[in-house]
Amino acid sequence: MKKLLLLLLGILFTGSLSAQTTYLHAGNILDVRSGKMLKQKTIIINGKTIEKISDGFITPPDSVEVVDLRNLTLLPGLTDMHVHLENESNPQAYLHAFTFNDADNAFNSVGFAKKTLLAGFTSVRDLGGTGVNISLRDAINQGKIDGPRIFTSGKSLATTGGHADPTNGRSKALMGDPGPKEGVVNNEDDAAKAVRQRYKNGADLIKITATGGVLSVAKSSSNPQFTLEEIRAITKTAADYGFHVAAHAHGDEGMQRAIKGGVKTIEHGTLMSDETMELMKEYDTYLVPTITAGKEVSLNAEIEDYYPAMVVSKAIEIGPKIQGTFGKAYKKGVGIAFGTDAGVFKHGENAREFGYMVEAGMPPLEAIQSATLTPAKILHLEDQMGQVATGFDANIIAVAGDPLQNIKTLEEVKFVMKEGKIYKNEK
Repeated sequence: MKKLLLLLLGILFTGSLSAQTTYLHAGNILDVRSGKMLKQKTIIINGKTIEKISDGFITPPDSVEVVDLRNLTLLPGLTDMHVHLENESNPQAYLHAFTFNDADNAFNSVGFAKKTLLAGFTSVRDLGGTGVNISLRDAINQGKIDGPRIFTSGKSLATTGGHADPTNGRSKALMGDPGPKEGVVNNEDDAAKAVRQRYKNGADLIKITATGGVLSVAKSSSNPQFTLEEIRAITKTAADYGFHVAAHAHGDEGMQRAIKGGVKTIEHGTLMSDETMELMKEYDTYLVPTITAGKEVSLNAEIEDYYPAMVVSKAIEIGPKIQGTFGKAYKKGVGIAFGTDAGVFKHGENAREFGYMVEAGMPPLEAIQSATLTPAKILHLEDQMGQVATGFDANIIAVAGDPLQNIKTLEEVKFVMKEGKIYKNEK
């Protein structure tokens, strides 16, 4: 009775029980910064944080959980910098815009989020949805559902008729005239108001569609869709609110405007010229390649009635070119951040991207760094995520084998820990 009373008093004055301690016996840990494999270590987790990494396999005190990972290789939880957790490609997706409510998208997103986490992606940037992605982030943060840590743009910003105009393809009776509240921008004042609305809605960053796109029901896949002045108004206002800006872009002119306008990442980058690659280096802009999505839309375009006819021609044009552009940009020295556009293909298959990156000429270590160290830098969380190191968040995954020798081992993650909690442990 006395022990129970003391426990209750402890909860009353501290607000919670003491943090849980876990010992991980690690056969190998990949130091993603140096590329070295650290052998036979014990990782001591206290609550959500890596408290210490010790040599050898240390026997923990009584009542402390020990997890045997001596036959596996551990590395930091991965980050996918371009996903869409509200939906997943299927032949009925265009109809769902008219038949689904936000609640339908929300229920679907729960499963997509869990699949992503169990695939080893402990963090993601969600780059565009209806706003359900903001509530999904909050539900995960509150421990109501399982999923990765989400950094979300909420609704993407577009121009009228642009790639993220939510009324593209609708009849005139349903088209209306969406504005900044709905994420549609047509001048510099609209641009500032749209950013502020995203802040009001609870977004973490801004996503713009600087050019046409593949899957929207609109004619062009690559025409520029914002003026340079509009983009500068977006990035300037975004900076006031602590946001960075991601820009969907396939066409070269729209890409150049986005880079000069101050965006931090270019998504896809399909038709990027040598001149634009040099601009990206000059402005410290990163390419998020999404090769997997390019390959997927090319395959789906061959299936009758999978996409509207207007989309099919764009998918055939753009999809096959993304991997080649990525390879060229990497060799030119453009900064690369890992991103897949998951949702355009099945969630949970994000790690396929690593194989395509390596196939195009990127060494395995650098591909892994693009999904660990680089996202941490872009998100200004270099001292919190992206490494298995003392003081960092306990976001740790494990695979069988050495991913530096076989990058495809990352497609079969055996162990997932996010913020000190184990979500997957397959022996």
